[in-house]
Amino acid sequence: MPITSKQRAYLRGLAMNAETIIQVGKGGITENLVASVNDALKARELVKGKVLESSMLSAREACDALCEACGAEGVQCIGTKFVLYRRNDKEPKIELPREKGKK
Repeated sequence: MPITSKQRAYLRGLAMNAETIIQVGKGGITENLVASVNDALKARELVKGKVLESSMLSAREACDALCEACGAEGVQCIGTKFVLYRRNDKEPKIELPREKGKK
């Protein structure tokens, strides 16, 4: 289920203080990078990444490729940084705000 704009805004606020743990370099999106992102999403649900200057990809391209490879949602993409979110169904760590009128 896609996240709403209110939930996206909430996640952007949480990501503001998060550490950048993913770096996409000149190697681009590799299997090892996808595996690392999957592990990080499973553990944290919200991860922040950065595209290095040596990369051939833009931050938007890297974000979209990782979202597709990991089944995550792109929360934000500004400059060289991006934020990904994927809910952990077994052990959720982040409680998203609900839409008004929905139960």
